[in-house]
Amino acid sequence: MSDDHVYLTLAEGHEDDARWAYGTGFEDPLHGVDTTVPEGIDAGELAALCVALADDALVSAQRLAEWITRAPELEEEVALANIGLDLLGQARLLYSRAGQADGSGRDEDAYAYFRDAGDFRNVRLAEVPGGDFAFSIVRLLLLSSWRLAHFERLAAHPDPVLAAIAAKGVKELAYHRQYAAEWAVRLGDGTDESHRRTRRALEQVAPYVGELFTAYDVRDEVVAVLRQVTAAAGLPMPVYRPLPGSGRDGEHTEHLAPLLAELQGVARAHPEATW
Repeated sequence: MSDDHVYLTLAEGHEDDARWAYGTGFEDPLHGVDTTVPEGIDAGELAALCVALADDALVSAQRLAEWITRAPELEEEVALANIGLDLLGQARLLYSRAGQADGSGRDEDAYAYFRDAGDFRNVRLAEVPGGDFAFSIVRLLLLSSWRLAHFERLAAHPDPVLAAIAAKGVKELAYHRQYAAEWAVRLGDGTDESHRRTRRALEQVAPYVGELFTAYDVRDEVVAVLRQVTAAAGLPMPVYRPLPGSGRDGEHTEHLAPLLAELQGVARAHPEATW
């Protein structure tokens, strides 16, 4: 299987966005969308779903930001920063929708900056330290494949706001997945050292894979992508060894609290500040 075959196959269905590197849109995805929670939808469940998806995006964006000034090449710093900004944009929209749905009126800052680690509902794979470049690429491949499959389904959600946010996110996530797949093949099929590190990265993410499949039933889509990429890169599929507990229940690694301390430090030191 050639590298080109992998890229072209992953881009199928996303031809218009195959090279979308710098965010999508400069149009408001919620323009004209009725923000009233439709009858028949449990507002509490909708808010909880939005918070969980937003937490995944916010924590992932923070980890990606750590690559700024230390990625292998300047171009990769820009690419990773822009992927992080895409995810940050998704988090903002989802937090806002959560505040509307649960009736609390909380804004995005309240969710992002004024909750403790135990209140976050992100999956644990997003919060573990970035490690080396190979680990961050493999994690991005896994998380973007998983999130893309879920957002494609959410684009038909009966809540029009969540559906609009998901439809916008699909375009972004298709690029994130393609970017990560290209690098995973390049590293796995590169030097002995890059192959060794990418193989180790697959082993390191393996314990966190089961939590993804528990959160949303998109296993088949994600496994198909991983099989395709690992085959092209000459890498083995990760062997899943599920960890007990779940970030969706507020059970996190010791790494989330320090990440949030850095993320929330300024906002908590100056809670009334505006900018």
